[in-house]
Amino acid sequence: MERKISQQVRGYRTEDGAGVSLVRVLGNQTVQAYDPILMLDSFDSTNPEDYTAGFPMHPHRGIETISYVYRGSMTHRDSLGNEDTIGDGEVQWMTAGSGIMHEERLPASDRLLGVQLWLNLPAKDKMAPPAYHSIKNPEIEELDIEGGKLRLLAGQFKEKKGYMSKYLPLDYYDIHLAPNVSIILSTDNERSVMVFTLLGDAYIGGELVKEKTAVKLTSGDQVEIRATNEKAQVLFISSKRLDEPVAWGGPIVMNTKEELNKAFDDLRKGIFIQKTISY
Repeated sequence: MERKISQQVRGYRTEDGAGVSLVRVLGNQTVQAYDPILMLDSFDSTNPEDYTAGFPMHPHRGIETISYVYRGSMTHRDSLGNEDTIGDGEVQWMTAGSGIMHEERLPASDRLLGVQLWLNLPAKDKMAPPAYHSIKNPEIEELDIEGGKLRLLAGQFKEKKGYMSKYLPLDYYDIHLAPNVSIILSTDNERSVMVFTLLGDAYIGGELVKEKTAVKLTSGDQVEIRATNEKAQVLFISSKRLDEPVAWGGPIVMNTKEELNKAFDDLRKGIFIQKTISY
């Protein structure tokens, strides 16, 4: 059965961090529909003044942040001692788990183009040890498809495997299509699947979707994505619904208000960064 669109969310311009201009697409109003993807921010600018202020040091707990920079670069530094830069097609994958502090700097470039996802952690893994991993270009399979290419950022595409998520299954593809070209992707009927139009409009499940729009798909075993008479770049994201309660406060996402309050209390007491804890 072919997947169709059940919901569309078009992004809106806002600011975050120290004054970074971005397009916010998914947030706390879309948690239920897009489960387990909590947030999706898109960056697309040729003006460095839009983004070089960056995101100063800030806390996270209970989530994973996955940043994909197709153009430009991003430098990550965290309380674990990691400092790393990705750019032009690479991925940063940070597991906040029990708690981490990090900052993201966005150096000036000809163009900054990419997205950051927040992937929820299952309740049993909310307090997992924090970790950081970068996926550099030599680790990313770039597969030729008819009329385009597919970059396997994470998970599996047919027999090819990329970086595998530790806590939730996640297939993450960057798909480039020439004008009027289509691709049919096979999907696990039980998976939660969404598509984001990073550049250009596209037909998804037969319905026209404008640029910078996230669409949630119905269940099914395949979906067709087709470019218009202009080329398109779309991100395909497939995972497993958690169907767990969400208590979200700023950079922290837990399952109950009590857990959320404890996280902020830990911040106030200076004990936020700690070893694995069980509630």
